[in-house]
Amino acid sequence: MAQTNAFPVIDSKVNLRSPQFEANVESWKPIIQKFEDALRTTAGEGTQKSLSRHQSRGQVLARDRVALLLDTDSPFLELCAFAGYNLPESSPSASLVAGIGTISGRVCLVLSHIPTQSGGAWNEFTVQKQNRVTTIATENRLPIVALVQSAGVFLPQQFRVFHPGGQIFRDLAKRTADRQHSCAIVFGSSTAGGAYHPALSDYTIFVEKQAQVFLGGPPLVKMATGEIIDAEELGGAQTHANITGLADQLATDEFDAIRKAREWVFSLQPQTPPVRDISQVLPPRYSVEELLAISNPDIRKPLDMKELVLRIVDDSRLSIFKPNFGPNLLTVWAQIMGHTVGIIANQVPVIHPDEASKGAQFIRQCNQQNVPIIFLHNVTGFMVGSKAEHAAIIKRGAQMVSAVSCSNVQHIGIIIGASYGAGNYAMCGRSYRPRFLFTWPTGRCSVMGPDQLAGVMSTVKLNSAKAKGVALTEEDIKADTQKFRDEVQRDSESYRTSAAVLDDGVIDPRDTRDVLGMCLDVVTLDGVQGAEGHRALARI
Repeated sequence: MAQTNAFPVIDSKVNLRSPQFEANVESWKPIIQKFEDALRTTAGEGTQKSLSRHQSRGQVLARDRVALLLDTDSPFLELCAFAGYNLPESSPSASLVAGIGTISGRVCLVLSHIPTQSGGAWNEFTVQKQNRVTTIATENRLPIVALVQSAGVFLPQQFRVFHPGGQIFRDLAKRTADRQHSCAIVFGSSTAGGAYHPALSDYTIFVEKQAQVFLGGPPLVKMATGEIIDAEELGGAQTHANITGLADQLATDEFDAIRKAREWVFSLQPQTPPVRDISQVLPPRYSVEELLAISNPDIRKPLDMKELVLRIVDDSRLSIFKPNFGPNLLTVWAQIMGHTVGIIANQVPVIHPDEASKGAQFIRQCNQQNVPIIFLHNVTGFMVGSKAEHAAIIKRGAQMVSAVSCSNVQHIGIIIGASYGAGNYAMCGRSYRPRFLFTWPTGRCSVMGPDQLAGVMSTVKLNSAKAKGVALTEEDIKADTQKFRDEVQRDSESYRTSAAVLDDGVIDPRDTRDVLGMCLDVVTLDGVQGAEGHRALARI
């Protein structure tokens, strides 16, 4: 029998027919259109010529391989889809599809090289992306199934790829030592680094007359040794199945290879707990579509986080911690897809001393109760000024940062609006290692807002020029300030930070509940265990 959600129902206070809420919905339309256009770009797998050539060989496209591997009814949480997005010398999705779904009833991380983009070669962002998603798999003890067809390092970027690329192989070896499972299906030619991936996996499946694995192909062998040999004899599927022993299974075609991979996953010990039945979970009482009405895309405008939370938690039920103390930081317990969670959200973008103390105490409470924490970012930083300084904002802010740092329960973050400065740290930004971190299209992450940062730099530059006796015209300062502001504006936007793999993806606001639900399914597979005896958590 499903446990009853005993948290009280909280009623929404907003009138969605007011002009402001209707204007918000209209303002979101071009933002959502831009997001959907960007998603289509990241889903690209190459030119039509390269796709046709690949399929003419009887090979399946990368995303179709993933779809065939997953269970029929499995969701797929794609990770780091915007890696390298709109950056020079990158490629759509960084030439690697990655995400989480169920295979034979078991939650797994799936990787698939995109061979129709430069032969699946790894560019700078491919490596960053694979290292990140492997970390996700390892932290959450997920099996990895890799669909391999890669030319290895993209040689024009060898300096930027070779050095961090070694982590891919170290991670696979460490996973094996830690009894975490990895399987590689080799679909086509995989050279150098592409060869080490199956070699360091626990289980390998080679597609007959397609898979070819070698450190150096026939041209390199001829150049290095003078030996003339064809690719199939050098490192084809039969060679590795019959001579080297690298192939654990030989598949007749790609469909047979995928079937064998599903059999391998089925052979693993069942996950504890198993995939949950959420049929009894009650949805929010308010539509997720209303998120576009209550949130103004202009992140400088107020956002009532309690109204947002009511639209993502089960049955719109909340238990509010310290409702009258530090009210500018919302701290609540609730359930999302049946998981009990603590939620920390910025009701106003500035964290005051009382809010910092409250946040630190709430984190300790969640650790005592073994409850994961959701951080909903809309923060410009800690309060400044004499009143805040005399109220010990540095000390109390440091206590919240310390609490986040020492917390053992799993953290998941959503950057909804701003996430600036030390506020980002207090809300468990990327450097504080949340298990997952996603961003709304409106999200921005930087040391401070573009206008504030440009203003500070303008003052610094003017004072420096005066100290050096250099004359600067107002036009010079204005031009430099505007250029700097534009750079900060560009580098802080969601697509730019996601391109640099500083989050795990940009999501449609209306998908927030589903994304959080799936992330919670993943992070709780190995249980939730809070910090025990951390003095930093008790130092309030």
